[in-house]
Amino acid sequence: MSKEVVLDIETIGDLRDQANMKITVVSIYEYEHDQYRSFEEHELGDLWPILEKAERIIGFNSEHFDLPILNKYYAGDLLSFPQLDILKIIKESTGHRYKLNDIAKATLQIEKSADGFQAQKWFEEGKLEEIKKYCEQDVKVTKEIYEYGKKNKMLYYNTLVGELVPFAVNFDLPIQLQSMDGNQTNGSINLTLPF
Repeated sequence: MSKEVVLDIETIGDLRDQANMKITVVSIYEYEHDQYRSFEEHELGDLWPILEKAERIIGFNSEHFDLPILNKYYAGDLLSFPQLDILKIIKESTGHRYKLNDIAKATLQIEKSADGFQAQKWFEEGKLEEIKKYCEQDVKVTKEIYEYGKKNKMLYYNTLVGELVPFAVNFDLPIQLQSMDGNQTNGSINLTLPF
């Protein structure tokens, strides 16, 4: 069974100043347990063991947004964990950065339920449960895009005139690295904590 984890975060703060952004909610989907979970900022200690055991962390723009912001809270280096940033693969294939919602609409005919600005408003209103629902729905959309792309080796986007355009993607796990004795490693614990 896969130990991959799909992840998304919600934040407060100025997008142009990521160094000072704060986490409000992190939502994940664990393939190993077939479950969605959400963590508030004060609960991140419960998230670390899950990510440390993950075969791969999957996200959308996670390499440049989610993981760097989340990494500020972690004693080790989340950026060194095995990861798949779907947006990075899309940009490599098409030469463009597309929004999660645009890829979801074109590929799966589904849409996100809100946006990050609405999530910030909910935080200001103290509506953390609304943020969790929204963030988990983003994780679900990301998961479904990942699964579609992995199975079909393609996703879609719409042109400005509404033409549906397919493009190739490869979401397969990289070939396992071999250990010094020549045996394959098998998704052991990601160790980056300073000891």
